Order: sequence, then C-alpha cells, then structure tokens
Amino acid sequence: MGCATMHFGIFDQNDRGPYPLMEQYENRLQLIEFYDRAGFRTYHMSEHHSTPLNLTPSPSVFLAAVAQRTKRLRLGALVYVLPAHHPLRLAEEICMLDHLSQGRIEVGIGRGASPHELHYFGVDPDQAQAMYVEAYTVLMQALTQTEVNFAGKHYRFENVPIETKSAQLPHPPLWYAVPVPEGAVWPAQNSINIVCGGPLQRVREITDRYRAEWIAAGNSPNQLPLMGINRFVIAADTDREAMALGRRAWPDFHTSFMKLWNKHGTQPRNIRLPEDFDTLVQNGGAIAGSPGTIHEQVKRITDGAGLNYFISQFSFGNLTQQEVLHSAGIFAREMLPAGRERVAQAI
Repeated sequence: MGCATMHFGIFDQNDRGPYPLMEQYENRLQLIEFYDRAGFRTYHMSEHHSTPLNLTPSPSVFLAAVAQRTKRLRLGALVYVLPAHHPLRLAEEICMLDHLSQGRIEVGIGRGASPHELHYFGVDPDQAQAMYVEAYTVLMQALTQTEVNFAGKHYRFENVPIETKSAQLPHPPLWYAVPVPEGAVWPAQNSINIVCGGPLQRVREITDRYRAEWIAAGNSPNQLPLMGINRFVIAADTDREAMALGRRAWPDFHTSFMKLWNKHGTQPRNIRLPEDFDTLVQNGGAIAGSPGTIHEQVKRITDGAGLNYFISQFSFGNLTQQEVLHSAGIFAREMLPAGRERVAQAI
C-alpha cells in the first residue's frame, strides 16, 4: 500500500569529490540552492570525523551556511553523533540554527556508526550507547525547559539556566535511524521521524511496526511522522548513461566509506556496501536510469516498503557538479509535485 502524501528529501555525506575543498563547499552550496528552488523537502547531512567519507565534519557550521543560501528547504544533521558533542553546547547550536534558518531545522540523533571515530575523540565505543541516552535526556531538557538538572554516569548538571529556545516549539522535529523492526517502537511512541536502509522487506517490517505502535499510542493514521528510506540515485538521459556514471563514481565513494574500517581491519556493523555499482543496484541500494526508470523504481520502492518519504543521495564519489545537477533535475521533474515548473525556473 502506498502512502497518500509522498515527500522527497536529500541525504549528503559530502565525501571527497573531484574538486579542491573550497570549491567543493561552494559547489555544494550552489547544489543545495537548486534543491531549495526545485522543491525538495529537506537536506540531511551526515556527521563523520577523520575520514574522506565526510569533509564537512561539523554539521552545525555547514548548516549555518546552508540556512543563509536557502529559503524553503528544511535542513539538519542525520545524525548528530551525541557522544561526540557536549549536550548543552549542542542544544545552543540547534537553537541558533533554528532561528538563523527561520524555523527550518530538523535534528537527527544517534550514537555514531563508527567505533573508530568515537575512539579518536577519546570516547569508549562500549560506553557510546549509555552516553547517547544520557546526552539525549540532557539535550531535550535544554531544548524544552528553563533549567537543566541531570545526574548521570557521564554527565552531571545542576541548576544550569537556559536562555535560548528554538524557533519551533517545543523543539525542532527529531529524526532517528532504525535498522530493525523493534527499533521503531520508541520513535513511534515519541512522534519521531525515522529513516531506514537495507532490503525492502526489512524496511516494510519496520514501517509496519511503526504504524502499529503509532496507532496503539492513540494517534491518527492520517498524522503519521515521516518514514523514509535512503538510496543512492543517478538519473540520466538513458539507462546506459546512468549506469556508466555509477560505475565510474562508485569506487571512489566505496574507498572513502571503507577507509577507517580497512585501516583497523574491521567491518561496518549495520551496513555492507558492495565494491561494484552493478551489485549495489541489483541489491536495491541504488537506482540508476532514465527518467522513466527512475519513476518506476521510486514507486516500486515506496509502495513496497510502505513509505511516505524518499531520500536521494545524488552526490557521491567523483561525480561532477554538472552531472549531479542534471541527475537531480531529472528526478525533480519526474517525482516532485510541481517539479517540472520549479526545475525550469531553477535551472
């Protein structure tokens, strides 16, 4: 069963591309301006450290620039790695960003996918989950109350006055990544948007569980938060051209993705990415093709997985700025409401 209203967003790792870093930043900001004009809902970005997988390791700094270059597009980290942040400082940054963007911030929260990155920051990866739970509690106090009082194993605060509040009250919308069906319970009970990866069947199990928990909590099925899936996307004039672009760009991204895991002789916990693009497409982790193919594949994914949000990762590896703009433009014309008119104006 498809969802009545489908939304479309962007996910960006900001991995090392074919341009010098200053040029990459400016190119990316121009690309995000296009996403804004074309009518995408939200620009989500990741947080990683000490890796070419992400050359914008401070989400708040980059999002402050994005906020000034866009008007409608919502924006946020997916996710802030809570054990790597002081929770009071992060709450202040979120409030600042919400006002700088005139109430467009969305906040993803997580414990961090890479134990190696946490270790570099002096965080014991085995303590990351406990730190995440405590930091989340402190963060929500700071966002919703006038004073923070908390006594935990990792954080202690007493009578800390809070002077800044977000523009969106009681706090900006929250996001959480859910890898397994039982992980949908807490977000559904707390009106938190979710994003999923992996095979469609597992995503469907997650969205079914989320819906069931949402309704069991007494909520209307017509007011569901967003349940999204993230996929690499390359749109081109023909299927052949799209696949050729993917085959060229993917090895660079895969090398960046695996760099720290290979350095430490380990494997990612929750995600396995194949070395070749064809396998990624066959596994459903990417869609690549002509406008008609893109339209058909997106509909198959969203209907099959019971989603109301599709998140595209257009920019990765050594794709050029023009290649990404062309790809995102095709997608917007095919999939976004009023996309054809908006894209014509945006280009």
